[in-house]
Amino acid sequence: MSLPQPSGARLLSLGTSLPDNVVTNDDLAERVDTTHDWIVDRTGIHERRIGGTTSGLATDASRQAIERAGIDPSTIDLLILATTSPDRRVPATASTVQENLGLSCGAMDLNAACSGFVYGLIAAHGFINLGHRRILVVGAETLSRITNWDDRSTCILFADGAGAAVIERTDGEADLKGWHVASNGALEDTLFCEFDGKLIMSGGAIFKNAVLAMERSALHSLEMADLTPDDIDIVVPHQANVRIVEASCKRLGIPFEKTSMTIHRTGNTSSASVPLALDHAVQENRISKDDNVLLVGFGAGMTSASAVLKWNGV
Repeated sequence: MSLPQPSGARLLSLGTSLPDNVVTNDDLAERVDTTHDWIVDRTGIHERRIGGTTSGLATDASRQAIERAGIDPSTIDLLILATTSPDRRVPATASTVQENLGLSCGAMDLNAACSGFVYGLIAAHGFINLGHRRILVVGAETLSRITNWDDRSTCILFADGAGAAVIERTDGEADLKGWHVASNGALEDTLFCEFDGKLIMSGGAIFKNAVLAMERSALHSLEMADLTPDDIDIVVPHQANVRIVEASCKRLGIPFEKTSMTIHRTGNTSSASVPLALDHAVQENRISKDDNVLLVGFGAGMTSASAVLKWNGV
């Protein structure tokens, strides 16, 4: 797609959930050959949260988003759950979350790895174009269940968490100004997990291709929105590695200081990382009405996705 379509929708509210159990770098150093400083220098991560179920974290984040929106849950028409770590192979974990919330609506899982929440956000705007009124978009992961805790290259990165957003039809200005989604299946072996297996990653290949994928996707969305990097007020990137984000911002010409980063305390929560970082920016009063917000990420696949929002307020 090269031409934008008016979404007639806006992001109404956000909600988040993190497990109570905090695992520090020093905790990991007791298990694998690493140190706190080594992990921080290479990833920016100081600690991560571990525990819970994907459906449980998604439910908690969704409840918070619904409460903040002040809406009747019965008005939600669709639930989109972005996850790479569903509770079960069948049925979709979205159906479990739907039941937990007492919703009467469609529900489906979406797996675009770490790009999943942005994919879901864009899809929600499309569904609203087709007539839906309100959609709940959730990114939730329990990556600890598929992480090899004896593998130093991956156990320092991955963690658990969830973030949710209520998207609703609006008669005012739509917030989605530009968007882009992509996938390069030739790189699927750079990060994968077999059924009943553990995550396997080629770090060097991920780093190089992630930086390029984030840059390309962001530029596509900016072009669609008729904006330049200088017009962006805040960047909410996938929280995979602080070095990847720094390199991507440098290539885009956006100061790193404009990013919302939570990786130091959450680790890499895959599809949950963008909504967690977006809510953090909102809670810190870093986003104001009419700000240009760039959401951008990449993930296994290798997928990439970005969206430019004209902030309508949360």
